[in-house]
Parts: sequence; C-alpha cells; structure tokens
Amino acid sequence: MRVAVLGSGSAGNSVLVCSGETRILVDAGFSARSLAERLERLHISAESITAIVVTHEHGDHARGIGVFARRHSTPIHLTPRTREACAKLFSGGEEVVEYAPGAPFAIRDLRFEPFYTVHDAADPVGVSVVDERTGIRAGIATDLGRPTAQIRHALSGCDLLVLEANHDDVMLRTGPYPASVKQRIASSHGHLSNQAAARLAVDLLHPRLAAVVLAHLSRECNRPMLAERVVGDALRKAGWEGHLEVATQDNPTALLDIEDLRHRAGPAQLSLL
Repeated sequence: MRVAVLGSGSAGNSVLVCSGETRILVDAGFSARSLAERLERLHISAESITAIVVTHEHGDHARGIGVFARRHSTPIHLTPRTREACAKLFSGGEEVVEYAPGAPFAIRDLRFEPFYTVHDAADPVGVSVVDERTGIRAGIATDLGRPTAQIRHALSGCDLLVLEANHDDVMLRTGPYPASVKQRIASSHGHLSNQAAARLAVDLLHPRLAAVVLAHLSRECNRPMLAERVVGDALRKAGWEGHLEVATQDNPTALLDIEDLRHRAGPAQLSLL
C-alpha cells in the first residue's frame, strides 16, 4: 500500500491510497482541476482514480467531488446523511454508493472501515483502510474534535497514520479569529491541537507503526515545524523511530510505501513496547 496526502488544511484536504491498480481518493476538497494537477505531480492520472470516499460534507473535504466524478467517471462513496448534505454538488449524473459508519466495505482489494468522529458535520467519519493482500493498515483521521475510545480502537494497529494536528493552544488563544471561531476550534466538536495529537499518537504506538503524517494544520494558528516538534518529541520520548512528516496545504507529499518504511524502521521498532 502507498499513501500520499495531496494537500491538507482549511482550504482543502485529500488523501490518495493506492494498492496495485486500485487508487482511491479519501476526500476531494480541492477543485477537480487542482486535484488532477496534484495527482499529475505524483505521475498519476485523474482518469485512473478508482473511487472517492467522502468523510463529511464540509467544503474543504468535499468541494471537488461532483465535478471530478462527472469529469472522470469516478464513483463516490459516502453516507446517506453526507449525501444529503452534499446535494448541491451533484447534478444527477454521478455514480453514488452509500456506506454506513461502522460497516466495512470493499473497493477492489482495499477494505474501508469507517468510524464516527466528533465533529460539527452531518455524519462525520474517519477511515481505516486495509490492504486485503498484505494486511497493511492505514488510518486517516482529521477533523476529530476529540479522540474517543471508539476512535482509538478504530486507529489501533495502523502501519501509517494521517493524523490531525490543527493548532497550537497558545497561538489559537492569541490568534486573529473571532472568539466564537476560537471556541468552535477548541471545542470537543472542533479540531485537535498539537498537544492532543501528540498524546493520541503516543497512545496509538505499537511495533508496526512505520509512519505518521500530520495533517489539517491551521495557517493562522500553527506552524509545520512547531507541530512536528511537539508530536515528534513525544513520539521519540516513547521510543518511536519511524517516519514523521507534516502535510502542507499547497503541495502533495511523496507517495509513501508503507511496507518499505516499515522495513527501514528495522529491529528498533520491534522492541518499542
């Protein structure tokens, strides 16, 4: 399995998950043109995308789903309530497949395990994705609000995590947002701080965890180096030596080969816990 974050932040989010010829977009929060351009940077054509899996209806996760699906004949997978909330994005010509949170579903050789998150959307979910051929598991969890027991269970045992680290607590308190926006972001239905992301990442540590990609950083209330330092220090203190990077808003990450990253971690990871 290979994973790349095409871009992540308040202006748009999309994650590419590949296994063999199966290529899935988890969310499509950019314009169809921007998504195609970002894929092209990874030498992947928009026409080769197998499906789009939508986690919730907010524009930074769903903006491009309708146009991209119509332009490239790409099926869209989403929950019934999210479909209703996204109704204005559809013209009726799309292939739409509904799924239920908590009920795994397969797209070719990838199994998706959607789980509820705590966020101010109609029916928000995160997803764990399992390669049925190899057993490799990736967890994608942004817009978390707070890490519930259900979320921790759903993300346990992942070989790679795409994890929200939205803001620094101090920068949020002293930042430019109105008080109501600050309250929403910091609430249990908002976004995870760097500190909360660090605690969750440490809680999810296990010997097979090869990579953590921090995502959905606020441009106003966070900095990539700060998020990487806070989460990285906590992980290293816990004995983890895997791959850590920060996804940016404007550029895709490289396609991360999870099995290769796991092999690079070597014997040190096996004695992690």
